[in-house]
Amino acid sequence: MKVSARNALKGTVKSITKGTVTAHVTIDVNGVEITAAITNEAVEDLSLAEGETAYAVIKASDVMVGTDG
Repeated sequence: MKVSARNALKGTVKSITKGTVTAHVTIDVNGVEITAAITNEAVEDLSLAEGETAYAVIKASDVMVGTDG
C-alpha cells in the first residue's frame, strides 16, 4: 500500500458499527483506539472485519486541541 499521507498506523479492527449510510470503524493501534467514519460501501470494498489488520491513515490540515479548564 502506498499513499501520500505520512501517518499510516497499522492496527487491528476492533469493531465495526454500521448505520444507514456510514459505519464507525475502530482500529486498535498498540492499545490506542482510533475511530473513523467511512461509508458502508467502503467497509464492503475493503472487506473489513473484526480481528483483521487495517491501517488508520491520517491526513489532516487542522488539528484541534482542548483542555478540561
